[in-house]
This record gives sequence, structure tokens and C-alpha cells, in this order.
Amino acid sequence: MRVDSFLARDPAELIGTLATADARRFRHNEPQQIRAWEISLACLRAALQGWEAAASWEIVLEFEMLRLGRRIDAVLLMPRGIVVLEFKAGATRFHPDDRRQVEDYALDLRDFHSASRGVPIIPILVATAARPQPAGWPLLLDGDVTPVREASMETLGELLRELWRRLPEPGHPLVPPHWPAAPYRPVPGIVEAARMLYSRHGVEEIRAARAEARNLSQTTASILSRIAATKANGGHCVIFITGIPGAGKTLCGLNAVFGTERADNPVFLTGNPTLVHVLREALARDDAAGQSGRLRKARHDMTGTIQALPKFRDLYVGNGAAPPDRVIVIDEGQRVWSASHAIRKSSDRPVQLSDSEPGHLLDIMARHADWAVIVCLVGGGQEIHDGEGGLAEWGAALAARPGWSIASAPETLAAPDPRQRLPRLPSLAVDPALHLDVAMRSLRNPSAALWVDAVLADDRAEARRIADTAPLPFRLTRDLATLRHHLRHAARGWRRAGLVASSGAKRLRADGLGAELPHMDAAAVAHWFLDRWPEDVRASDALETLATEFSCQGLELDHVGLCWGGDLVHGRAWRARNFVGTEWQVARQPDKIANRINTYRVLLTRARYETVIWVPQGDIADRTRDPAEFDAIADFLLACGARPLESETAPGLPDAAPQTSLF
Repeated sequence: MRVDSFLARDPAELIGTLATADARRFRHNEPQQIRAWEISLACLRAALQGWEAAASWEIVLEFEMLRLGRRIDAVLLMPRGIVVLEFKAGATRFHPDDRRQVEDYALDLRDFHSASRGVPIIPILVATAARPQPAGWPLLLDGDVTPVREASMETLGELLRELWRRLPEPGHPLVPPHWPAAPYRPVPGIVEAARMLYSRHGVEEIRAARAEARNLSQTTASILSRIAATKANGGHCVIFITGIPGAGKTLCGLNAVFGTERADNPVFLTGNPTLVHVLREALARDDAAGQSGRLRKARHDMTGTIQALPKFRDLYVGNGAAPPDRVIVIDEGQRVWSASHAIRKSSDRPVQLSDSEPGHLLDIMARHADWAVIVCLVGGGQEIHDGEGGLAEWGAALAARPGWSIASAPETLAAPDPRQRLPRLPSLAVDPALHLDVAMRSLRNPSAALWVDAVLADDRAEARRIADTAPLPFRLTRDLATLRHHLRHAARGWRRAGLVASSGAKRLRADGLGAELPHMDAAAVAHWFLDRWPEDVRASDALETLATEFSCQGLELDHVGLCWGGDLVHGRAWRARNFVGTEWQVARQPDKIANRINTYRVLLTRARYETVIWVPQGDIADRTRDPAEFDAIADFLLACGARPLESETAPGLPDAAPQTSLF
């Protein structure tokens, strides 16, 4: 509404309108919410009253952001910029979490709201009973988010007027009446997506803000229709979902489990313990809603919905029973064990395996005589451990079990790597909708995954060609302090940063990076991925503990610092190495070489916004850290199009807005 209309309306009527809309979403209004609106509206009215220049501006109250039901208290739309206001009624101080909250709102508008791009955005935290400290005025950059400003009931009006005087005239003024109707399509991270789906938002509400990502919805529809058809007609069906890293495979699987059309209490299985720990804890915290007495029960409830695949496998291999679940979703399906590896690994365990993991899982679900479905999410080129059989192992198991119908994308039949290829079985139905080929994770350049593929394929010319089409979200530095400094300032609001490295990069400890996140430790993993620094030094933002490929596969961060080790070096081509005793040994076995290259594929595709690669300087006195080897790695990555960090980042300033349009 226009500001003059806002000022003319009865505050009680406005509160009634807000309460009615709020009740539709949350079914009740707490008295403290009503009181907060009363104080916030009084503060806004006092700040805008009698200001002729502001009369024609627009004000939007309780702007819903579609991310976990979050709403901006107020957005003030000026022709010269956007003011994001978060009110803390009665607060006597400015809390760091509140600052993060309002800054994150502003960053979301910059990144995901089409009419907010190229416009200065100013987040203001209003603690109504606080005393703001004097602050200097930052340079107001077109299209960027300024540092958070602080105000109280008494100072908000003065701050807004001073802001209006200092905002430069834009080349393309904002048209305030058009702003509320412009598309706002956030792209959630995997943990946030799970939270939204668990609270029964649909995949349509959270799909990527790119028209070409429509196959996310098509893939979801194909999964649900095949589940429904199998249930109606009987039989056993396995559905393979494939795609490039970060294309939304896990999101499709989570939607099958948590989405609005939940089918027969499906269960989400993963052999990735980190993903289990993080999703369980995130959903449990939401379910408990801050009530410590409910958290233990919420954690227990999550164990039935998100399960570790090895425990599910061993339970039903051991007892011979049919599970209660008719639909299971298997994440990271390429990481299943081959028959020889499964038999060897389980030989001294209470439950001994006699077949591959796919073979056992198919047999377990076939115990349902009427119907059962397996949805298998497969990341091509992401096998990272000995014994991981990929799609080929599923194909071998299905060839021996002709009673299963199969649905898969055509890409699975023509993959160049044998481990990523399905055989042409008679019961296989080809469905192009089951392959996701648009990168959702990389928000700044959808070609990031293709660049990574070219780099790791040693195709310098193709990597450079991709880099020349649009700015890449990959930068390179040789200085560890510069890396940490940049990540500190890039991770604004609730954005997360963290350090990752290969588990084979053993000599990084010489640079002080020997502490690895223990991926089997549920508490440590939850602190690293869910908590915040500086309140918790165990959080990823502390930039102290490294997450390896085993800790971060299937998950993501907003800003990643990739610490390159001596386990993958470049000469005429990439060479994979293992550190044994006191020496590097060159890997010879094709599977081990492929696993090491895939490790760096995983690490290079964990970032939603940007990956900064740190290549150490090495030490001429240490034969395990040859400076020439690290120089060659850095030179190759720069030649492929990675941008030098130092030449683009001004110390002490946050990153500029992303350059690649999402709209």
C-alpha cells in the first residue's frame, strides 16, 4: 500500500487484517504477536508521519518469504532503494541473531526477488527500546546490501530521512507499486528444503528460480505417478533419478518422503552418516520448536523417517522379515557396495552379507508380495570409496531379478564410465524426466558443474570456454589468511561458510589444518552444519575444522574454502596419490584414481554461492610439499578460468552482489 494510505488507516484495522492473514497460516495469534504489531505500527507511523516526500512510496507489511514461513516485518519501497525493517518490540539491545536475521532477509531479496536486483537494499534492525550507537555511513552501492543499520522508536524517522538524503539517484529508479507483484523464488539449501517439505510445503513452492529448472517438478511428478501406478496395479518397481551435482536429486527424494502427497509412510535411507545426523537434528529442532523437553522425543521420532541404510539393511537381512515401509528412497545410490566388497566387509560382523547391497535391498523389498517401490538417487561420477559399485551394481542385481520393473533416464544407458551405466534390461522403461541437468545448488552460474567436469577431465580448453561465457563462482588464492578473511566477510546474514578438503590431503596438517570433522559423530556434525560462530566455535563458520568428502557429500555450504592437498597434483595430466608412511605413492588402480578425482568433484560442487580454492605455497625443505607441484596446480586452475581472489576482493568489504541473473 502507499505510505499515505498506510498513515490514513486505523491501526486497529491494520492489526485485524494482519491477524486474519496470520491465522490462515498458523491458526492462532499469540497475545505477544498482537502487541508486537501494535508497537511496530506505532513506530512506523511516527517515523513516516508528516514526511511529504514519502507519501507516494509503498510499504509492504509481513512480506512472506516462502522459506520456513519467514516473513519480513516491513519493506519500505523508495524510488532510490529498498529498506528492510525488522522490529523487536520492547527490546533494549541489538542481538547478533537479530542482525543476522534482517541482513539475511535483505540478501534473499537481492538474490531471489526479480525487482530487487540492481537496487540498493538497506537492512534496519529496530529494537524499539534500545539506544543505537552512532555509526558512520557506508558507501551505498547499486544492487548491493549495505551493512545493517540500527534504530529505536525515537531514531527510526531521523535515520530514514538521512538515508533518503544520502541515497544516490539511480540510473533505473525502482517503481514501488510494481515491486510486490514481482517474482520471488528462493532456492533453498538441502537442509532448508527438508524443513520446508517436512512442514508440508510442496516442491513447486521451492523450486529453482530458473525457467529451465522445470524438470525438477516433472521429475517429482514422474516419481509420484509411478509410485501410485505400482500401488494400484501391484508389482515391484525401482526408479533411478540421476543428474549432475547439485541438480536437486535429494530434493526430489525428500519430496517423495515429506511432500504433500506422502505415499504410505515412505522412509529416506542413506549410507551417508553426515546427512542422517544433520537432517535428523535439523528437523527435530524444528519439531521441538525450542522446547527442550520435546527435543529428545523429536529426535527419536526422526529415527524412523530418516534412517542409515546400513542399519536398515542389516536389520532385515538378519531377521528375514518384510519392512513396514512400501516405499524407500535411497540417497547416494551410486555408493552401494559391490558383492565382493560387501561379503568381505561383513565377514566378521554379526550380520554377514552374501550379495551386493542392491541385491539385498531388492530382496528385502520383494518380501512385500503385493507391491513395493525403491526410489534410487544416483550422482554420476561421485563414487568416492573403495567397493562402491555405482549403477552397474544395480544393473547386475536387477538382471538376476527379472520380476522388477525399472524406470530410468536415457543418460544411464550411455554413460562412458562403466560404473555409471545400466544394462538394457527388458523391463526397463526410459523416461527423460528422471534426469536432472540444471544445477540448482550453484546460484551464480548454472555451468559451474560443467566447468568442474572439464577441469577434472583435464580439458583446459573446454573449461576456459565455459569460464569465458559468464563469471565463474570459483576463485583462487595462495594465502590461507586471505581465504579465511574472505569467507568471514562473504558469509553474511545466515549464510554459512566452511573449509573442506580431501581425506587424502594428509600433508595439510603442516599448514595447521589437521583437524577433520568426524563424520560418524552425530553431535559434532550437527554443531558444524547447524550452529553458528562465534557463539559456537564448533560451527563451520569458525573455519577451524575441515569437512572431508565423507562429511559433506550430499550437503552444502553457501561459501566454501577448498583446501587443495597433495593427493591430486597436475603435470601433463592429473595424478592421484596416497600418502603412506613418509612418502606419496602414485595410485595405479583405475578405481582408486577415479575415486580420488570424484573426491574433488564432490568438494568443488558443495557451494551455493562461491568456492574459494586455496592452493598451499609448499615448502622447498619438505619433499612431501614440493612448491613446484602446488604452483602447477594453481597455474592450471587459473588457466581454466578460476579468478585470482586478491585482485577482486577489497579487504574488509563484503562481496559484491552476484553477477549472473537468476531471472
